[in-house]
Amino acid sequence: MERITSCDGTQIACQRSGAGSPLILVHAAGAANATAWTAVLPAFEKHFTVYAVDRRGHGESGDGSPYAVEREFEDIAAVVDAMAEPADLLGHSFGGLCALEAALRTRNIRRLVLYEPLSFSLPGRPVYPEGFIDRLQTLIDTGDREGALTLFYRVIGGLSAPEIEQAKSSPAWPQRLATAQTLPRELRADKRYTFDAQRFRDLHTPTLLLGGSDSRDFEKAGNEVIAAALPNSRIAIMPGQGHIAMYTAPDLFLEEVLTFLSESN
Repeated sequence: MERITSCDGTQIACQRSGAGSPLILVHAAGAANATAWTAVLPAFEKHFTVYAVDRRGHGESGDGSPYAVEREFEDIAAVVDAMAEPADLLGHSFGGLCALEAALRTRNIRRLVLYEPLSFSLPGRPVYPEGFIDRLQTLIDTGDREGALTLFYRVIGGLSAPEIEQAKSSPAWPQRLATAQTLPRELRADKRYTFDAQRFRDLHTPTLLLGGSDSRDFEKAGNEVIAAALPNSRIAIMPGQGHIAMYTAPDLFLEEVLTFLSESN
């Protein structure tokens, strides 16, 4: 485990493994920590020195108070800047948003992979149902972490009942429960975040936007908006998949990511 100091002094932990050029992985909300990548990590380790980040408040990383999502952006930029050579950066969902914003804060990124990092509410189809975040907070405050995490996976993650039961049987489930208190603050930050396309018009880092054919409309809309803003980006759709293909179809996920990362500049 390596630790990198972020701008505000918070220690950000990274699980290092493999050999090769650096690949930094940034997990989603509700994914506990670096264990989010267990199914795809062995394949990545054959090609890269992998740095699987524990985002602040998760795993072995520190935290800070008061919470501000900008600190998360700075955390990932600090990890990237700590690499001795340009790194590839892969972020999933909320972790993808952190990776996207980090790309504006560092010049040390070689390629960027973002898996549905942004959600846009559509008419009549809000990302967050009315009162949802407060309901989640109440469950956590009353000690029902499993109820909160189950609700999050069902409503926000879009997981089916069998998929949720599969998640509960994972060795990572206790770690996910241990960091459930971070969910409301991250959802509030995501809800408040405004994507300003103009800020990204000069970001020429080669970027792959991953999406699933079965993902929800607000997830697909986020990819389309980002792709329109980034001058050197493209969207890859994984057939038959939704928001968690690294779990449900790891081979397909790896094929898309490794092909992109192996392309010449």
